[in-house]
Amino acid sequence: MKIDFHNHFYPKEYLKAIKRLKGLNVTKDAYGRIVVEDRGARFLTITKPMYEPEIRIKDMDEAGVDVQILSLSAPNVYFASIEDSIKLAKLTNNIIAKVVEKYANRFMAFASLPLLDVDASLEEAERAINELGMNGFIIGSNIGGKNLDDPSLMPLYEKVSKLDVPIFIHPMVPQYSEVMKEYRLVPIIGFEFDISLAAVRLVFSGILEKYPNLKVIVSHLGGAIPYLWERIENGYRAFPECKEKISKPPSFYLKKLYYDTVSFHKPALICAYMTAGANQLVLGSDYPHVIGDLKRSVTSIEELDLPPEEKEKIFYRNAQELLKRSLR
Repeated sequence: MKIDFHNHFYPKEYLKAIKRLKGLNVTKDAYGRIVVEDRGARFLTITKPMYEPEIRIKDMDEAGVDVQILSLSAPNVYFASIEDSIKLAKLTNNIIAKVVEKYANRFMAFASLPLLDVDASLEEAERAINELGMNGFIIGSNIGGKNLDDPSLMPLYEKVSKLDVPIFIHPMVPQYSEVMKEYRLVPIIGFEFDISLAAVRLVFSGILEKYPNLKVIVSHLGGAIPYLWERIENGYRAFPECKEKISKPPSFYLKKLYYDTVSFHKPALICAYMTAGANQLVLGSDYPHVIGDLKRSVTSIEELDLPPEEKEKIFYRNAQELLKRSLR
């Protein structure tokens, strides 16, 4: 059994909305592929499996992936006006829920929330889980430039904690993206900066202490977190402001986070394994983005020199624990 936590589905109606609504620019790259830009930085290349379930299932079969948890990636719904983002979140969740219903043995789904309006997000959270039967939520590493430890988002964490479903944090275009316009640096490097920043702010802000039952999955192997683990610990020891809102060292909270395996690089995967442990890793592919790889997501774990039971945790056992509310 293999459950892919990190992959993305973009309904055709959503892609049409990107072109129709203000906030983003749609263009083509040198290969003739449709590309989406945010503030001049290219970050999304459209591929056919993003909206074609049958192609996706064929690719899953070839890679040996049994189940994917579908989610909407960047730019999510935060690029639109508040009113449009609410409509777009509902539309997208409705469509993805129908895809899951049609292919119930292959797909689950994380809902998107119109987080520019927290009250509307709380309503949509209830609807997505209790009416649509979705399995958790995907949120950006920043919400239109707002950090994830912003006080306005506290009701969201309380709601999700009570619903007992996971939050999957996905990178967004960083606020400092003007230095990343060339060489497609936003998806290559910028995403990793922003996801690292988001996770560390969740730790130092005390959110993970205030809501100890919150289940948080950090994408892209946690960005730089496994490599900066000891530096984060040193910051706690050295700087008083790092102790103001947490009662334990940051490693205590970092070890409660889950990290998907979107890296495919053996030394990086081993670093995350040795730092966070097999209990905190879940399979991820970043499919069908051009920078993702469904087959490598599987083989990169199979090739690790780990006991079979540890690989099972990464492939599906940790997923079963995270999704136990849905699997009851």
